[in-house]
Amino acid sequence: MRIALMVLVLSMAARAQQWPFPYGAGVSVEAARKIAAAAVAEAKKNGWKVAAAIVDPSGTLVFYEKMDDTQTGSAHVAIEKARSSALFRRPTKTFEDGVNGGKTNLLGLPGAVPLEGGLPLVVEGRVIGAVGVSGATSQQDGVCAKAGAETVGPVPNPGAPPPAAPPAKK
Repeated sequence: MRIALMVLVLSMAARAQQWPFPYGAGVSVEAARKIAAAAVAEAKKNGWKVAAAIVDPSGTLVFYEKMDDTQTGSAHVAIEKARSSALFRRPTKTFEDGVNGGKTNLLGLPGAVPLEGGLPLVVEGRVIGAVGVSGATSQQDGVCAKAGAETVGPVPNPGAPPPAAPPAKK
């Protein structure tokens, strides 16, 4: 009974924070390279050492880059931030904010990384993958992830209503 209740609570917490964007076709390797390049460029501009990972909607790694001298642990964390963001269709900061706000049950959600730095890649209202950045502070990782994500379009605001559906083709 306790396990069923925990599963129900965790699924309700995940659903309450889910972005309204459906999955789309996966990010191309060419786009993934540009996303990583923009994230790394932002890190270089600020003197940060990071790793950047781009995944498709299923969380499968499409492209990865680690700057020289980035701490080794960040290699794995960048990939996990990207996977978490893609699989749950939300920024990983959502989980960080929830945990910081006392929702420690989120720590039991398999695959949910409660650290800023993972962002879904949204194109034409569909999640095509995610970017994950690790190596600096969580907030700095988030700045780099946003720079990367913006190469494919504006980063949606999780609290904003979903974008209008594209016009029907005639």
